[in-house]
Amino acid sequence: MIQAPVRQIISSENLPDQDQHLVCSGISWEQFQLIRTGFANSKGVRFFYYEETIEIIMPSRAHETVSRFICVLLSIFCIEQNIEFEPMGSMTQQREGEVSIEPDESYCFGTSKPIPDLAIEVIFTSGSPKKLQRYQASGIPEVWFWQDGIFSLYQLREDNYEAIAQSEILELKDLDIDLLTRCVLIAQTSRLEAANTFRNALKK
Repeated sequence: MIQAPVRQIISSENLPDQDQHLVCSGISWEQFQLIRTGFANSKGVRFFYYEETIEIIMPSRAHETVSRFICVLLSIFCIEQNIEFEPMGSMTQQREGEVSIEPDESYCFGTSKPIPDLAIEVIFTSGSPKKLQRYQASGIPEVWFWQDGIFSLYQLREDNYEAIAQSEILELKDLDIDLLTRCVLIAQTSRLEAANTFRNALKK
């Protein structure tokens, strides 16, 4: 039987636009694997594990809508710019016994790689304070967070992430983050208008 302190629970029954969210500490890697197995038939649940802390997120509809549309816009960018890309979604990235993450979206650009070039996480609840540390342990070169209508970008430098204003992924060097942000916000009322605004700006 697993007994661990629960640090945070948020129920979407009371907060319809918030995620169902659970963070527990004092969890071994073996216990984490058992917990994840127990959710094998639960679609859409995200699991994160790092330093004996497990974070379980069941994304809200608003969460999923934002993450999927960010994927749509990045796909439009790559297609319009003739960039080869591989969308990997929330594919699990892990190092056995140490860390496991399931970002909302992840990508390889140019060629397929074991570790994605970019991971994107949409944040509707604060959750674990060690979000960057667990991505660092996974070795993902660049991480974006979307929270409160803003993108925060980080590039891995040797043993730490550094905040950046523009993506340093070669294929995304011409991506206007301000335009991307504006179109994600437009999508709150019209996905079609947001996609057309984005595509038309790229053509200019």
